[in-house]
Amino acid sequence: MDLLTALRTHRIVAIVRGDDADAALRTVLTLAEEHFPLIEVSLSGKDTLDVIRRARAALGSGAPLGAGNVLTAQHAQAVRDAGADFVVTPAVCEAVTEAKRLGLPVLAGVMTPSDIVAAQRLGADAFKIFPAAQAGGPGYLKALHGPFPDAPFVPAGGVDADAASTYLAHGATAVGVGSPLIGDAADGGSLDALRERVRAFRDAVCASASADPTR
Repeated sequence: MDLLTALRTHRIVAIVRGDDADAALRTVLTLAEEHFPLIEVSLSGKDTLDVIRRARAALGSGAPLGAGNVLTAQHAQAVRDAGADFVVTPAVCEAVTEAKRLGLPVLAGVMTPSDIVAAQRLGADAFKIFPAAQAGGPGYLKALHGPFPDAPFVPAGGVDADAASTYLAHGATAVGVGSPLIGDAADGGSLDALRERVRAFRDAVCASASADPTR
């Protein structure tokens, strides 16, 4: 898949992480039904590889499906075999190199300029600023755009709907959103409530198009 084009088009990566594999699968399918197509299933959840396999079978081969918290070469191989077609890492690690070797695009976790340069050298397709809130929020994103004006940044970590709108207005290519969007859906919570949160984040993307980043 063309990860960078998908990030620029959809602007939000939903991060699904839960202790109930069946609920996590239902969450993935609900997000897809709500036309929220960029979905990452985190390896920190329960039975993640099975969730990815079942989601791939249900969604078909054309739907973007990622695996998150991928750290090792073995992780990269396992998620590829399960049906993931992009990889998200929390750091610059061996999974970046292995995923690229396997032909999978990578959203690599970075924090510092040194991390960004290292991830660029390994061939990462985009850069997840993580944890974004602790790194300094939109101000830090703006600062990174100075030395890296063309780098596709995806802030993640503590990104609610308001923060998503602000990051996008300040030049983020996309944002990664976990619990503020997913809530308890991946642990068996209400899918109707998930649908309401999806609408709130969709509104945030629309609002970012007209927001003034200087405010």
